[in-house]
Amino acid sequence: MRAKFLLSGAGFFALLLASSYAHAQFQQPTGDELKMTSDPKAPGAAAVYLNMEEIDDDPLHYQSFYARIKVLSEKGKELATVNLPYMYGDSKITDIKARTIHADGTVIPLEGKPEDLVSAKNGDHQISRKVFNLPKVEVGSILEYRYILRYDDNHFSSPMWEIQRPYFVHKAHYVFTPFENFKPGATHMASSRFLVDAKGRSVNSLIWWMHLPEGVNLKTEAVGRYVLDVNDIPAIPEESWMPPIQSLLYKVFFYYMPAMSAGQFWADAGKDWSKQVDHFAEQSNDLHAVVAGLVAPSDSELDKAKKLYTAVQALDNTDYSRKKSEAELKNLKLKEARHAIDVWKQKSGSSDEIAMLYLAMLRAAGLKAYALQVVNRNRGVFDPSYMNMSQFDDLLVRLEVGDKVYMLDPGEKACPFESLNWKHSNARGLVQSTAGPALGNTLPQSYKDNTTTRSGFITLDAHGGLTGQLQWTMRGQEAIHWRQIALRNDPDEVKKQFDQAIESEVPKGIEVHVDHFLGLDDPEVNLIAAVKVSGEEGMATAKRLLLPALFFSTRGGQVFAEQEKRATAVDMEYGEQVVDQITYVLPEGYVVEGAPADATLQWPGHAMYLVKSQSAPGRFTIARRLARAFDQAKPEEYKDLRGFYLKVASADQQQIVLTAAPAAAKGN
Repeated sequence: MRAKFLLSGAGFFALLLASSYAHAQFQQPTGDELKMTSDPKAPGAAAVYLNMEEIDDDPLHYQSFYARIKVLSEKGKELATVNLPYMYGDSKITDIKARTIHADGTVIPLEGKPEDLVSAKNGDHQISRKVFNLPKVEVGSILEYRYILRYDDNHFSSPMWEIQRPYFVHKAHYVFTPFENFKPGATHMASSRFLVDAKGRSVNSLIWWMHLPEGVNLKTEAVGRYVLDVNDIPAIPEESWMPPIQSLLYKVFFYYMPAMSAGQFWADAGKDWSKQVDHFAEQSNDLHAVVAGLVAPSDSELDKAKKLYTAVQALDNTDYSRKKSEAELKNLKLKEARHAIDVWKQKSGSSDEIAMLYLAMLRAAGLKAYALQVVNRNRGVFDPSYMNMSQFDDLLVRLEVGDKVYMLDPGEKACPFESLNWKHSNARGLVQSTAGPALGNTLPQSYKDNTTTRSGFITLDAHGGLTGQLQWTMRGQEAIHWRQIALRNDPDEVKKQFDQAIESEVPKGIEVHVDHFLGLDDPEVNLIAAVKVSGEEGMATAKRLLLPALFFSTRGGQVFAEQEKRATAVDMEYGEQVVDQITYVLPEGYVVEGAPADATLQWPGHAMYLVKSQSAPGRFTIARRLARAFDQAKPEEYKDLRGFYLKVASADQQQIVLTAAPAAAKGN
């Protein structure tokens, strides 16, 4: 929903909507549009937008929307259901008109009233939805609808034009008429009315942020409007291993602001955020007493930081359990946490509250520590054009010891000291410093810190049957992932989920069942899963047994082998290395006839793949290491990335050939 600003001042009168805006007429489809069964500009598309229009008029307090859609397949019929969110009480949706036009030109108008549903309610704010279904939609139909969103006469609402849609857009037209004082060419205080934001500050600027196709520009008109026309806008991409895409899409965002630029907004917002953090983490005698009981004066600065980290990690993190209700807090004679010491006293808090408690404790111990708030990379990418602090998700701590900087994640349960959850690595956010808050980045993950070793012994019989014991040894992100699952589930459910996860890592026909875990409740040690394996692998003939050379699959290899081109970056979350070593105990009387040669594949500076094998009487050992030092690759790097994984996929298809040795001749 768009931000709202209060209108203040004298002499305001309600204005009527201009009919030329509010009542955009439906269009007569062309013969080519009616006959269209596919679109050469969007091959394989389930539907396309033929036209879109959005008209935003703040002096008249309305937004009108118009869409015309061609349905090209069954999937495209999903666009027949239209959901329109709005803020209940502040705005309302009116003048809904819609119709379906069949390929033969038959017109079926929308009849009946749209449904009004509640989407969410938070305090006094309720987001509702108008929902309607266009009638009798078929493949080949044209869907056409328009509606008006009217908002309170005492509010203004700057538009956010989302130019790119899930389906290809042939033509789109956007118009914004701002409040009088902010029209192009307007002199300061052109009207006796003025805007104030939620904090009561006078709003004196209209700023906008654009990401548009090359050659497309926002135009200003002498009549006081901003106008944008775009053609042939590609659909929002849908690709495997795709980063959160919203910040990369074509758009224009307008803002009424006290700030004069995006840079000033983030500087001002950063100062407000920093003050709030420092207020929560303020020092007190109680806090100093707690810290004094947890660390010793003789401890080094790093030892103090580690002890305090262990202490806050042991608290009940309500993002993983359950936040106490007001009644529970009252019964326990606790209060809502307003300061760090409150979190310690009630032995629980949210991830951000626990992080701020750790920040306060470090400062109480005399250490130099700062807050850092970032966008969760699993959800989004920092977008400076979206001038709203709500895009930030999680609080981290930046610790300085001597000339070394530590990025710490105390609010992330089961995250070891000196580590970050991958969602917080290579992420942009606001960071405190002696010079004041500013935008900054966390570092990407080191692949060496995220190592999974899959190893074990497998006993084969002459028919390809096998049994054995395997071991998954995890350090880094995989260990964090499974420890957090264990926090929310009972032991049997954790085993069940682990079995399901590793089933895709072994050949078909092989059963794997985790027997037990080691280190599941200690983030500072490697997590080990002991796994039993059985089943049949390979193909047996009269004298030979053919086996896949490599028992385990390679993460992501087949996906990239199948995908020839790439429009977006590849986001593999974090750098990692996977080390495999399997020793086969051969069937009695069998020897190795053929096996993969030792090999090394490299994508210089990005990834490396190694295979080595060794034979011994009755045994054959094969080892593989895939090290990936990048978490993201640009679209222009995709050709090299895919080439590397194609070679990996080919190497993974090699075989081990076992041959039954001739029986020794018997003496006369």
